[in-house]
Amino acid sequence: MLVLLPPSEGKASSGRGAPLKLESLSLPGLTPAREAVLGELVELCAGDEEKAREVLGLSEGLRGEVAKNTGLRTAGTRSAGEIYTGVLYDALDLASLDTAAKRRAGRSLLVFSGLWGAVRVTDRIPSYRCSMGVKLPGLGALGAHWRAPMADVLPEVAGSGLVLDLRSSAYAAAWKPKGEVAGRTATVRVLHAPTRKVVSHFNKATKGRIVRSLLAGGVAPKGPAELVEALRDLGYVVEAERPGKAGAAWALDVLVDEIH
Repeated sequence: MLVLLPPSEGKASSGRGAPLKLESLSLPGLTPAREAVLGELVELCAGDEEKAREVLGLSEGLRGEVAKNTGLRTAGTRSAGEIYTGVLYDALDLASLDTAAKRRAGRSLLVFSGLWGAVRVTDRIPSYRCSMGVKLPGLGALGAHWRAPMADVLPEVAGSGLVLDLRSSAYAAAWKPKGEVAGRTATVRVLHAPTRKVVSHFNKATKGRIVRSLLAGGVAPKGPAELVEALRDLGYVVEAERPGKAGAAWALDVLVDEIH
């Protein structure tokens, strides 16, 4: 099972570990594309601060994020699972999983990123600020920048099992499963059952809880149909829509009564 996650806008501070080594990150086929984004981002942030803040879409209160980006090559690192914070990652709570579940997380979870493309939760990275919606002056839109290298690398990473896609639309733009891989991919929405509307906070929190439930229980569905049954066994209310044509993903709605 491969689980595709969005990153979090908010991030923990960089750690005291050794500085970033791009060649040590998972998915080495993405290294040239990572180097291009990293170089462009550091150069942008080391120049005109106001321009950098505008390009990155940062408010006045986040001005310090520009300075942080200038030191990405020398800053300390932490595991990506520690760097990413926020609602989904709070609910997932990787740190409290037992040893076996943590190993499963290291194998199964892939976090998409405007800067790194995608990383495992065990990869060591510094804290940064660069969303997938950014358009860097020299590279253009990052979603488009990542499509070609992702198309080369991700099908092999997906292996032959279930792909559980929990990404937001901006990050989903960087790689769309196609063909046979798409047929064993399931996308998930979380809906407030009484209104059938997506509410951002509990959408993220419920996705975090779903992933935690699967990891903690050692549940590894082989395909979308098995995932539906596994989630129902775990107590979730799930509506599933099988793809109407070959090469399309399954669409799952998880219904939640309470917003929390």
